[in-house]
Amino acid sequence: MSEPSNEHQGEHRQDAQRVADHEREIQDRIEAKEARSFEPDDEEPPQTGARAYPTPPLPRESLEKPGREGDLDLKPMWDAPYYKGSGKLAGMAAIVTGGDSGIGRAIAVLFAREGCDVAIAYLEEHEDAKITQQAVEKEGRKAILLPGDVSDPAYAQDAVAKTLEAFGKLDILVNNAAFQMHAKSIEDIEYDHFDRTLKTNLYGYFNMAKAAVPHLKAGGSILNCGSVTGIRGSQELLDYSMTKGGIHAFTRSLSGSLIKKGIRVNAVAPGPVWTPLNPADKPDKTPEFGKDTPIGRPAQPEEIAPAFVFLASPQTASYITGEILPVIGGY
Repeated sequence: MSEPSNEHQGEHRQDAQRVADHEREIQDRIEAKEARSFEPDDEEPPQTGARAYPTPPLPRESLEKPGREGDLDLKPMWDAPYYKGSGKLAGMAAIVTGGDSGIGRAIAVLFAREGCDVAIAYLEEHEDAKITQQAVEKEGRKAILLPGDVSDPAYAQDAVAKTLEAFGKLDILVNNAAFQMHAKSIEDIEYDHFDRTLKTNLYGYFNMAKAAVPHLKAGGSILNCGSVTGIRGSQELLDYSMTKGGIHAFTRSLSGSLIKKGIRVNAVAPGPVWTPLNPADKPDKTPEFGKDTPIGRPAQPEEIAPAFVFLASPQTASYITGEILPVIGGY
């Protein structure tokens, strides 16, 4: 095979030089843009909802656990005034754990707006729970209060029994109650801390599902509240992230077990949401809470609750089971 001529070699060198020069031009443009990107960004996060939502910096707030919504200066937005019900859950009855505040309260209110009676399960936040009860009743539906510990199997059985007594049926279980506490290292997590997280977040979901399943009929559903931490992990929420990943696996597994009975099981995996959970955990982080999402702010509970309505309704999600639906403010 003959060697390329000097003339052709010269042409190739010139082509190569042009390509290299072009690559350096592209590099210079990108580096100039990146340098500008490090300048302070004074733009407000985008407002994408029917009404404006709070953006960081948020107030620095600290709550004693379990966290009472009524003690927050910046109140979570849960009443969804622009959400119009259309009978998606008409004639149904639901239990919502952690229903006193935050996401649970927003779920209870939207379920009621869609025609569902609601049993509000909660730990000890009686004033918050009463507000949720009044909000459900304002929507024209019945509501009962069920204080107690979901990690206790006897409580789970009793909560279901009282729901059946009050409403005559049970169609939907929403597992939403949670315990969360940051720790910088696995060495900082004491066994009682670890045990409390698993008891509330895993035992609680199992206990409530076990108690509810014998009374759910075809068309019924179980909805579990997972978390973005169960997908991505979180180095300072080691035990919490582990339970949320477990909830996602529980959802998938239980869905396969129950679908032949016509019972669907799904999960919603929220990103950062402004509820009492976080000021009762990491108060020093509240001013910048949610800032790192693409939307640039935390969600409000009323932005998460419609996902639960969608998955609960046989009108909208009859072909959906075993899914984990992230609502995390973008990728």
